[in-house]
Amino acid sequence: MTTLQHLPCTPIDPTGRHPQADLAHLRTLGDLVPVELPGGIRAWAPTRHQTLKTLLTDPRVSKSPHHWDAWHSGWLTEHPEAQWITAWVGVTSMLTAGGPDHQRLRRLVAPAFSTRRIHNLRPAIEHITTDLLSNLSTEPAGATVDLRARFAQPLPIQVISDLFGLEPGEREQVGAFATAIMDTATVQDTAITALHTARTALHQLVARKQETPGDDLTTALIAARDGDDQLSTDELIDTLVLTLTAGHETTVHLITNAVVALLQHPDQLASVRDGHVPWSTVVDETLRYAGSITTLPLRFATHAIDLAGQRIAPGDAILATFGGTGWDPDQHGDDAATFNVHREQKPHLAFGHGVHYCLGAPLARMEAEIALPALFSCFPHLALADGAALEPLPSFITHGVRTLDATLTTPASAHSIPAQRPPRHTEARAGHRPQRTRATTAPAPARPNPARH
Repeated sequence: MTTLQHLPCTPIDPTGRHPQADLAHLRTLGDLVPVELPGGIRAWAPTRHQTLKTLLTDPRVSKSPHHWDAWHSGWLTEHPEAQWITAWVGVTSMLTAGGPDHQRLRRLVAPAFSTRRIHNLRPAIEHITTDLLSNLSTEPAGATVDLRARFAQPLPIQVISDLFGLEPGEREQVGAFATAIMDTATVQDTAITALHTARTALHQLVARKQETPGDDLTTALIAARDGDDQLSTDELIDTLVLTLTAGHETTVHLITNAVVALLQHPDQLASVRDGHVPWSTVVDETLRYAGSITTLPLRFATHAIDLAGQRIAPGDAILATFGGTGWDPDQHGDDAATFNVHREQKPHLAFGHGVHYCLGAPLARMEAEIALPALFSCFPHLALADGAALEPLPSFITHGVRTLDATLTTPASAHSIPAQRPPRHTEARAGHRPQRTRATTAPAPARPNPARH
């Protein structure tokens, strides 16, 4: 049988400018398609919700690169242009762990994201949101501001930084790392350097916390390393890298993409503001329609897998197409490529599935569900600035924009978090399903679909 290395592969655009169109094209080729990532890395890409879901729970799929032919055959060493992938698969954290190692690492981090701890974070998140909005309220009416830089970005990074005990300078270093490693248009130059810089900064954080412990996750992980949990220093540092990055970068995009989608669909925004649609539905629809992660490299077959008319051979790589499956019409209907808060909500894979489901999902949801109603209550006539570029971040991994230029109106109030009106929808009635309404067809918030032009 022809191996993956000899199959014709569809190149993945490293800039990720048109993910909807790209994934739609891959779907025409099949439910499981051979693709080529930057540097000549070959992998299987699921194009359907069910195909990806099946692979995410298949015990023959591992996150450890030691099962990858290119990893242990020396292929990566011979192809320096592919070395960027080591910043993703060459770490020692939950990102690459499986089985008992994954359970051990997840157990150490899980207390920081427990239901009680997240609930206790609400007042702090509300306070941070109020401060950011108060600062925006000092701008003159009609001013244009970058809401990503002034609101969506500082909120989650301050939350996660407080959780881990980061100081301001360390926050900037972690934020810069997250931005750099997600830039897949220049991965050969930036990813490995960014990872080295982040590790250096976090070694300094660990040294500081050893001297002055605090009530934070970093201190808890240091205690685990020095205790009976057999956490190595490399695992400690890479766990911090993973959790800090995932804990703020994805939430930045969630908030930003939701604001863009609502401003592009004022009729739907009106339904939300009137209480017909809850903000939790806005968050879920944003996760489906413009999930923060479009694809995530990589997973690896440990045994042969026959699926969707293809054979994945042992040692083959698999690209997790989390965001792309949100546009699968088989799962979300013929209008899956449109933003529609009135649609019947069905399960999506924006936060993953199975044992690797994102620990921080409840925190991300809560941050967005606090930030969004507060923003639109404070600035009830908020609008995209004339000529707002909405330039996508150059990445096939993440889904977001470089800037979100918006025009502010006279603020209503920024001194308290508004209470949401009770929703007037009737979803709670037994057996009732909300009526699906027509949505204005529009591109994903960060990236126009060229098929429309």
